[in-house]
Amino acid sequence: MQLSRIRLTSTLLLLAGACLLDSACGSSNSGAGVPTNTGQTCSLATDCYPGLDAASLHGDVECLTRVPNGYCTHSCTTDADCCAVPGECPQALAEVCAPFESTGLLECFLSCEDAAVTASGLADSNAFCQSYANAAFICRSTGGGSKNRKVCVPDG
Repeated sequence: MQLSRIRLTSTLLLLAGACLLDSACGSSNSGAGVPTNTGQTCSLATDCYPGLDAASLHGDVECLTRVPNGYCTHSCTTDADCCAVPGECPQALAEVCAPFESTGLLECFLSCEDAAVTASGLADSNAFCQSYANAAFICRSTGGGSKNRKVCVPDG
């Protein structure tokens, strides 16, 4: 009886440990992450930032349809506007405020700049995006002229 309890306790501890390491609990930080707010897929702005009051964000919520499957973001004026509201960035990944392509509008994007990639312990920016954002994401320039930033976006 005592041996059975020890085995059961050991098994439960191993499962709990696996969950803490993200490998057995379906965490979005394992191998093929899914962004939870910025970078989430969308068709309309109302698909974005579920559970948050859009009016509390430091900018207007947008669904960028110029990227495959849409990309949730919001307008900004500085990096500090991104992740400014509790719950906005639950994965605590760095975001940057940058123009996307030739729009000239500043929006928040998941960063894959050198500092963010190095802080993750990964050496490759595409591997970073695929591990922490989505398996289909790559790291690329925002294409916003002199204010270019490196961000994770869907490939395509």
